[in-house]
Amino acid sequence: MSDDLVVRRYADADEEAVLALLQLSLGGGPIGQRTADFFRWKHRDNPFGRSPAFVAEDAGRLVGFRTFMRWRWRAGARRWEAVRAVDTATHPDHQGKGIFTRLTDGAVDGIRGEIDLIFNTPNDKSRPGYLKMGWTQVGAVPVALRPRRPLRFARGVRSARAGASDAPIACRLAPAADAFGSPEAVAGLLERVADGDGRLATDRSVAYLRWRYAEAPGLDYRHVAVHRGGELVGLVFARPRRRGPLAELTVSEVLVARGDRATTRALLREAGRGSGCDHLATVTGLDPDLGGAFTRAGFVRLPSQGIVLTTRPLADVAPDPTALGSWAFSLGDLEVF
Repeated sequence: MSDDLVVRRYADADEEAVLALLQLSLGGGPIGQRTADFFRWKHRDNPFGRSPAFVAEDAGRLVGFRTFMRWRWRAGARRWEAVRAVDTATHPDHQGKGIFTRLTDGAVDGIRGEIDLIFNTPNDKSRPGYLKMGWTQVGAVPVALRPRRPLRFARGVRSARAGASDAPIACRLAPAADAFGSPEAVAGLLERVADGDGRLATDRSVAYLRWRYAEAPGLDYRHVAVHRGGELVGLVFARPRRRGPLAELTVSEVLVARGDRATTRALLREAGRGSGCDHLATVTGLDPDLGGAFTRAGFVRLPSQGIVLTTRPLADVAPDPTALGSWAFSLGDLEVF
């Protein structure tokens, strides 16, 4: 590594070079291409705040990028400021030179004092690097599936190695943006939604839900709503997507009042019927209110699969974020986007 390596804060003028580096190092990401619109939505327009970001320059050339996307968790009445470790890239010509570690250490130092917790879901390749730098592997968040077309689903699983299909999905669910025609109704629903019984749950608001599901460029989120007596009593946000040869409806968010099993069943039933997909997928088993509802709706937990969570507390967070049982996740909290 050159003696001229400099780690500094990201500036807006770096955007074009950073996008090129991300495309070269990480590929196109969830929408197939690293666009300025998606980057700005994710790191500038986030209602939790702008992402702290850092770049590494070697002899004046941008060779590394590290950003932490802001998040906020709540446990009961207490809120915790957090960031998610995402979008780390090192130029292929400069890998193995310690840039990843130096960037990450510098970024952690830069946010210490304003952030309580770092979390992410690194893949098998990058996870060892995080663990060496002090992250804790919390465990695997369970994934559950509900096949809608059992025979087609079984054939698709057997032929998964044949490659992905690019056929369009005939999804009839309304766009996520349509859910916000009455922000007051969504806000009223959020006041009645179970908060995880003291576990760590995303600090949801109308602004967060709109940003996350309705404004994401290139991510085709849809919604299902249930009204009763003129009142909004349930919302689902989900995304139809290709998973190899199969069509999957990723159920990212289920919002119902505590204990309202009838609405939960109606939401999931309508989501499945209108999805045009072979199966539905979500995470289950940690939310004390929704876990049983998913099981009763026919979701089956995959025993050998899950989304591996790692974390690095920077303050005394309660409940203990290094214990898997301290979290009440939706899949929307953990999706890579």
